[in-house]
Amino acid sequence: MARLNSLNVNFAVRTHEGAPARIISAKMQLRRSVLACMLWESQFYEAGVEIAYPIAEFVPKVTPEKVAALAIEARENTKLRHVPLLLVREMARHATHRVLVADTLARVIQRADELSEFVAFYWKDGRVPLSAQVKKGLAAAFPKFDGHALAKYNRDAPIKLRDVLFLSHAKPRDEAQGEVWKLLIAGELTAPDTREVALSSGADKRETWERLLREQKLGALALLRNLRNMRDAGVDESLVLSVLGAMNTARVLPSRFLAAARYAPRWGEAIEKAMLKSIASQEKLLGKTIVLVDVSGSMTAPLSQRSEMQRTDAAYGLAVLLREIGEKVAVFSFSDALVEVPARRGFALRDAIANSQRHNGTQLGYAVSELNRNHGYDRLIVITDEQAHDTVPAPQGNGYVVNVASCKNGVGYGKWTHIDGWSESVVEYIHALEQAWG
Repeated sequence: MARLNSLNVNFAVRTHEGAPARIISAKMQLRRSVLACMLWESQFYEAGVEIAYPIAEFVPKVTPEKVAALAIEARENTKLRHVPLLLVREMARHATHRVLVADTLARVIQRADELSEFVAFYWKDGRVPLSAQVKKGLAAAFPKFDGHALAKYNRDAPIKLRDVLFLSHAKPRDEAQGEVWKLLIAGELTAPDTREVALSSGADKRETWERLLREQKLGALALLRNLRNMRDAGVDESLVLSVLGAMNTARVLPSRFLAAARYAPRWGEAIEKAMLKSIASQEKLLGKTIVLVDVSGSMTAPLSQRSEMQRTDAAYGLAVLLREIGEKVAVFSFSDALVEVPARRGFALRDAIANSQRHNGTQLGYAVSELNRNHGYDRLIVITDEQAHDTVPAPQGNGYVVNVASCKNGVGYGKWTHIDGWSESVVEYIHALEQAWG
């Protein structure tokens, strides 16, 4: 997820807001474009289609082993779905990288609809024959999915799952799977009892949501994402609260809870309790930590065009997490000014950060300089989209820049530890790195 980089500032290369940026290696440029991106979605500074261009450009400049490892990391650690498929598609274009396509493709396809989505990627510039390595990878991935998974994602799309089956010449594991595939080909697979099927069947939405809740057919993320829909459908409040209190919150980031609470404030108290429960078992960060949160205007952009989550959700959520697990923590915000945030926790900390100052410019260099001058710390963790108006100095202690965007020029290199993307692995990485440093 992150690497140390000792690189010189190049004043000919600048961020979108004008600060000197860093020229980084092709490998690092590929990492930062991949691990923080929501592919095909426009950002505050860059159009989504532009984000795909540097990915395609840098793949042939990075060794095939490292591109393959990055695709797997993006899918398995960062939970990105589309960008790993794009990486494998770009690997398939280059003779130097093709030898790893089959194994990588079979590894990164983890949902049945990704079989057809990959073929759509492959044909986005025109329909051409699938390469032997691509067919081999698809054929290895197809048997992963049982009848339920295939039926769930057997959509009426231009490229159907049965088309991928024919193209890849996949072989079933056994006779039972072969019978399932015959039903897929014939269009006779039974639709599974998923919330999508149930809600699109015309059934009463309130009754459907209540049944799914009682039968525990909603995972934590599906529950959080659909609280607003349940509220609008008039779902029994006591049932919602009961499920919220009992749900498995492991590996659910605070940002998910913050987004849910913004759209379903009626259940804010229960959502906050579930969020704090998800954090409680995290290992502590010892010493003094300063968390510096970007609240500039660009941070209020959504993470993707269809997402209800904003970059601020990611930033505030990480701040909430770090406040809970730090031995001694101070939280600051920066935009045009540097502001110390009152000592709060949970949703109160989110509100304190959001209301700490106006969401304007990005004076990150000034903020770091002031912290270096006036505040001692063991580690400084900056959560930002890496844009800045001014030059960013080195940290006085351990310094981390957590990048929640993927703009092509950014800050946070040199003596900083640069972390692309945001997940629970951010904290795990900091623990591992500092333990290695002793």
